[in-house]
Amino acid sequence: MASLHLLFQFSQQYLALNLLLEKNITNHYGTHRVGFLFAPVVIIWLMCISAIGVYNIIKWDRHVYRALSPYYMYKFLKKTQRGGWMSLGGILLCITGSEAMFADLGHFSQLSIQIAFTFMVYPSLILAYMGQAAYLSQHHVIESESYGIGFYVSVPEILRSPVLVIAILAAVVGSQAIITGTFSIIKQCSSLGCFPRVKIVNTSSKIHGQIYIPEINWTLMLLCLAVTIGFRDTKRMGNASGLAVITVMLVTTCLMSLVIVLCWRKSVLLALCFVIFFGTIEALYFSASLIKFLEGAWVPIVMAFAFMIVMCIWHYGSLKKYEFDVQNKVSVEWLLGLGPSLGIVRVRGIGLIHTELVSGIPAIFSHFVTNLPAFHQVLVFLCVKSVPVPHVKHEERFLVGHIGPREYRIYRCIVRYGYRDAHKDDSEFENDLVCSIAEFIRTGKMGLNVNGENLRKDFEDLTVVGTPSTHLSGVQLCEDEDVSAELVGTSERKEILSPCVTKPKKRVRFVIPESPKIDRGAQEELRELMEAREAGIAYILGHSYVRAKQGSSLFKKIAINFGYDFLRRNSRPPTYTLSVPHASTLEVGMVYNV
Repeated sequence: MASLHLLFQFSQQYLALNLLLEKNITNHYGTHRVGFLFAPVVIIWLMCISAIGVYNIIKWDRHVYRALSPYYMYKFLKKTQRGGWMSLGGILLCITGSEAMFADLGHFSQLSIQIAFTFMVYPSLILAYMGQAAYLSQHHVIESESYGIGFYVSVPEILRSPVLVIAILAAVVGSQAIITGTFSIIKQCSSLGCFPRVKIVNTSSKIHGQIYIPEINWTLMLLCLAVTIGFRDTKRMGNASGLAVITVMLVTTCLMSLVIVLCWRKSVLLALCFVIFFGTIEALYFSASLIKFLEGAWVPIVMAFAFMIVMCIWHYGSLKKYEFDVQNKVSVEWLLGLGPSLGIVRVRGIGLIHTELVSGIPAIFSHFVTNLPAFHQVLVFLCVKSVPVPHVKHEERFLVGHIGPREYRIYRCIVRYGYRDAHKDDSEFENDLVCSIAEFIRTGKMGLNVNGENLRKDFEDLTVVGTPSTHLSGVQLCEDEDVSAELVGTSERKEILSPCVTKPKKRVRFVIPESPKIDRGAQEELRELMEAREAGIAYILGHSYVRAKQGSSLFKKIAINFGYDFLRRNSRPPTYTLSVPHASTLEVGMVYNV
């Protein structure tokens, strides 16, 4: 038990320094640059404690292996009763730290972690604790202060300094695993709309799971310093860590029962037996940890409660905002009533209107055209969605469809990203978007007729269109310095070019396959899309101010007017706005009374 005491003690002392260093190291180099040091350090540490354990077993008590029998645990609890039950909270420190391996489950395969834990970590810990038990059986802990350093005194004196150095390095590596796991959890929660938006930096161009979140890194550092300075006692820190670990185990057991029923399609009886068997053991440890609530165990409960409030307020506010968008969206019939010109002046270029709606016209559009009756010749209602899967295939990245008749030149495009997908920069994304719309025009449904006979009220027919890299035989976008021809044909492909009025610095052209043939209307639509792309793209972003409407409950007013508003103003903007060029951005403000 004491080896983890030593590791935990040093981890608390050096975690603050590690967090500070992690910010700079990971930000500039990434885990893939410095991670080659982690595995050797952990392996050396495990081999070190294993060797020390074997040494103590051989020297002090070769029969200590009998402690592996559960009979002695039963005998111990029967003899000590309440005292033995209360001591279970301290035993949790034996496993504190080893569970950090599973924090990296998003970065390593399940099989690799199972093999490492079964054949390396678990045997090493067993040997280390058996060795300590053998040593303590001959050296009954005499001094009260030796309780926390039982492992250290069991190390041969000549090896104590090297072992101390290895322990410090292992503590640093262990804390890094917790940091990396925290980054992954926060990123997934943010993608699912359950946590305020934060800056996520992908530190590796090859492995998307290697990320860095500055805000969370600084938060961890401040919390670590606060706990270390506030407690100044490893015993209280151990109580806090023990309750946190056993709570995670208990919650995991409950969730695992749902996985057995819902994912594995097993019987409810099997899930119930699983919960009863493991839950009873964990509940015993959990109840023992709760006794130490006032002795430091309250810290993880308070932190968890604070983060839960933040997540609930953010999710509640985001949900109310989305409901307002859905309830106040403009019907497509209203759009058709404006006519082909939409009752406004159409200027050259493409207007990208960001919205969270996947159907209908957002209220921000009517708000804009009512106050400023001018818009671009091509309008694209762009919706960026994060879906609860790690990766979205490039073949399924875009969903494209017409809004209204095709002569309106209005499109809806839904871009789907997984929570581990990397977003492209603005120029590459623009080209992919325009090419996907062009490919939809060439092969997709040609929209609705002028009378709207095929129109559906709430949803348009969307076509799945992949990125240009997935349809090399489809429409491709090219930019040339000097292009004067209007139509160039080959035996296999032809190019539609925008007409030259004045020779621009760069000309945009679509290269489309010769077969199948496209009608004249589609050619004209492609030509106009190309002209608009050449004129430039403008980003229209809705800036909403959410307020609780009159007559709302006090809880709702506090949650919306203070909590959600504070989080919104101090969180990062949506991911897609991070790469939006400021010179081409137009923000439209609107108050949402939810």
